[in-house]
Amino acid sequence: MIFKGKNVNLIFFISLLFFNLFLQSKAYAKSDTLVVITTYYGVIKLMLYDDTPNHKQNFLKLAKSGFYDSLLFHRIISGFMIQGGDPNSKVADSSQNFGNGDIGYTLIPEILPTHIHKKGALAAARQGDDVNPGKLSSGCQFYIVQGKKFSAIDMVTVESRMLSQLKQSIIWKYMSKPENSKLKEQYTAHQQARNSDSLNAIIKQLQPMVEDELKNLKPHKFSEEEKRIYATKGGSPHLDGNYTVFGEVVDGLDVIDRIAEVEIVGNSRPKLDVRMKVSLQIVNN
Repeated sequence: MIFKGKNVNLIFFISLLFFNLFLQSKAYAKSDTLVVITTYYGVIKLMLYDDTPNHKQNFLKLAKSGFYDSLLFHRIISGFMIQGGDPNSKVADSSQNFGNGDIGYTLIPEILPTHIHKKGALAAARQGDDVNPGKLSSGCQFYIVQGKKFSAIDMVTVESRMLSQLKQSIIWKYMSKPENSKLKEQYTAHQQARNSDSLNAIIKQLQPMVEDELKNLKPHKFSEEEKRIYATKGGSPHLDGNYTVFGEVVDGLDVIDRIAEVEIVGNSRPKLDVRMKVSLQIVNN
């Protein structure tokens, strides 16, 4: 149906009124600033959490300074996440891979059980536990979760894998102590040589220590509500408890999907550059 004349103005006014009411009713928590990421594939709007203040303020500072402008979403894995923020990606050619660039500092983790890796979650990238047992966040690199949906059986498998990862994390933390440096060298050498028998021997040797540590820790168990979210909305639950989630997408989940489906080449880099422009939007609560 095509509307003409005064009807168009009336419809526009009514639409604008309902849009404003919609914005006022949206759950922006206590935050009054949205991060707006503009790409060729559309616009993503992010709300940052107030209870992860260090990550929030750092991200706002970098966004306001223009740090992220023209950087790439350099690592994209469909059904998982899109990652950006490597400063080296501002000047790039098609043969380069990214992910090792940094800003010269890391952030103390602010990992909270209330913030999970549901679809649209914004989280800080970081180095792995083998070199970063303290789970320190990158000062600039981030990822946004696309993820996928998980059945009840899938979630049981995820919990089992997370327990294995926790045990591995305990081992790396133990071997990162100066007095255990030789054991770490042996373990790393066996890993590189893919000598599974020698690796298993070291793991067996450390098993009593791992079990003692587990008594003081609580292996991750998903609540019924979290299971419902991962079954209906989707996400990447295996990352929970290991990375700092400090915000979420409030508009533009479809843009995440479009970016996640671009053609990629080596090391999950998009064949065609996906650059970002980052700005801030004030929301009047």
